[in-house]
Amino acid sequence: MDQMNKTILLVEDNPDDEKLTLRAFKRNNMLNQIDVVRDGIEALDFLFARGVHAGRAGKPLPTLILLDLKLPKLDGLGVLKAVRGDERTRLIPVVILTSSKEEQDLLQSYAVGANSYVRKPVDFAEFLEAVRVLGVYWLMMNNPPPERNPA
Repeated sequence: MDQMNKTILLVEDNPDDEKLTLRAFKRNNMLNQIDVVRDGIEALDFLFARGVHAGRAGKPLPTLILLDLKLPKLDGLGVLKAVRGDERTRLIPVVILTSSKEEQDLLQSYAVGANSYVRKPVDFAEFLEAVRVLGVYWLMMNNPPPERNPA
């Protein structure tokens, strides 16, 4: 799978953080398709092709999920549990991208199956570098599992 076929699902409810993340990917010349959903229920609807995302049935799943923890409707840990609990999605790498400094959030994220936990840097230059490193590793260096049959 070449890099341009690798897609990202960004699960982020804060419009400013969404813009910052998209801008950081663009500034780092990472032109992968990034789909954005804004709450935990919409994330699961996207992944499992239901509700407003029913039209996604048969389409490839994302290569990487960037998941905020503090989300409306269903929090990030709830999304992560559902992703890890379904055969179709359990192997998708999930990076928790959060501003939470709570040690409990870190521990619970790994306990539920996060592949990585990254605190959002406050400084934009630091955030750019964090996104660059995430992109290089998860989209270029990491070998993802073979494509599963999507929902």
